[in-house]
Amino acid sequence: MVQREARADRPARDAVVEHLLQILLIEAFRFTAQPEGASALISGLTDARIGAAIRAIHAAPDYPWTVPQLAREAGLSRSAFFARFNRIVGVAPMAYLLNWRMTLAKDMLRLGDLGIAEVSDVIGYGSASACSTAFARHVGRPPGDYAKIVTNS
Repeated sequence: MVQREARADRPARDAVVEHLLQILLIEAFRFTAQPEGASALISGLTDARIGAAIRAIHAAPDYPWTVPQLAREAGLSRSAFFARFNRIVGVAPMAYLLNWRMTLAKDMLRLGDLGIAEVSDVIGYGSASACSTAFARHVGRPPGDYAKIVTNS
């Protein structure tokens, strides 16, 4: 969303990009419910190898990432990358990717501008039903219910 907005020639583009980046930072700090989650993310971002993979995930959440691809981004073997990511960030790389995608989905649903089909495209799901299933499993309620709750709050 940040990339699309930054490239668009629309009124208030700079303000929108600034707010999206603020949301991105806040959500990055919230990515786990554990207090050490924020420091783990900061550690991951400051690690040259792991930071490269995290930035790649954030830049292209819709890309069909695999551990070997992320390991290449980090310049590590698959096993070294997996172990290092787990140790530094505190979760497996694919769990981090899922958390990030669901964080983006929640924000998009909260804003109410996109339906689940559009959200699923933005975060890299092949279909709205696959996205809905993953969202419900991760968040505990279907996207439609979640959107109603957060927009009525």
